[in-house]
Amino acid sequence: MVSNDFNPTFRHPLYCIRKGLYNKIKLYSSELSGKLLDFGCGAKPYQSLFTHVANYTGVDYVSDGHQHQDESIDFFYDGKTLPFETHQFDSLFSSEVFEHIFNLEGILPELNRVLKPGGKILITCPFVWEEHEIPVDYARYTQFALKSLLEKNGFKIITIDKNGHALSAIHQMWMVYLHDDWLNKVYVLSKFKWFKKMVRQLLVPFLNLLFICTEPIWPKNHRLYLNTIIIAKKISDSL
Repeated sequence: MVSNDFNPTFRHPLYCIRKGLYNKIKLYSSELSGKLLDFGCGAKPYQSLFTHVANYTGVDYVSDGHQHQDESIDFFYDGKTLPFETHQFDSLFSSEVFEHIFNLEGILPELNRVLKPGGKILITCPFVWEEHEIPVDYARYTQFALKSLLEKNGFKIITIDKNGHALSAIHQMWMVYLHDDWLNKVYVLSKFKWFKKMVRQLLVPFLNLLFICTEPIWPKNHRLYLNTIIIAKKISDSL
């Protein structure tokens, strides 16, 4: 069961990005099978979606930007070498992790190493998003950068997809600003708990519903979007 934080209703301030990611991961989860490695697993929020895998292993890294208390992490690694044998996993999943790796080209050979030949990976990365898990937030990758990096490290791209479009990205960032910044800086009203409660329980759902109802009538610009989703297949060992 995926929690409300990662499969939210329209009442959630992160509805656009989180609901969109949930739908994309659910859509592509059946591509992964066998022994699966969740790289940067955190609390493994999407584990229940991977019903075709035989075994689910999570690995993560200790950093200043993310505290791991109460998270079901199976293994930690040192940021350079994964604690697994070569060709140990049939598939690999990594969601909203690559932006937190300073030298992504340094870890991709490791992801390749632990994956069996022909194994598939499912990756999601933010494209439009604010700085987060500070100070461990290093990059925003275009689809072209991710494609190039993966192909240089022995992977063949199967699918490139996107979560959202220009309008949903703008709306989502407006909701983040409204909920996290504006709400706490309306100097007079922010002192009243009833005002914050009204914004969170009435205004946020209303604006999200308004967006949901009006989204179909607006032209779509897919050059600006929230997340990149990639499925790739290992075709060779990384050099």
